[in-house]
Amino acid sequence: MDTIFLHGLKVDCVIGVWEWERRIIQTIIIDLDMAFDVQRAAKSDDISDTLSYRDVAKRVTAHVQAAKANLIERLAEEVADIILEEFSAKWCRVRVNKRGAVTHAGDVGVLIERGSAD
Repeated sequence: MDTIFLHGLKVDCVIGVWEWERRIIQTIIIDLDMAFDVQRAAKSDDISDTLSYRDVAKRVTAHVQAAKANLIERLAEEVADIILEEFSAKWCRVRVNKRGAVTHAGDVGVLIERGSAD
């Protein structure tokens, strides 16, 4: 299966479990890998035959901003559901990075895989 990817998507949102976090905007970084057969698009050279990473970015950004989640685990799961259900990917890997959440650590986050690449 082919993979369409979208890495480094920065989304400003309300995220966190602590009261002070609920009052500020933080930036999370999302990396997506999505299994999608690109053969048809390769032959037609038509964007309607592929998974549009622009549309994915817009949809994921809108969802994350509206969610105001406590946990990045929740966001990762919901983003995976969107990719599989709304964009018909067969499989996806979702990495949500809450950079700076832990003192002296560069990157912290969660990585999940859902669906089947078969």
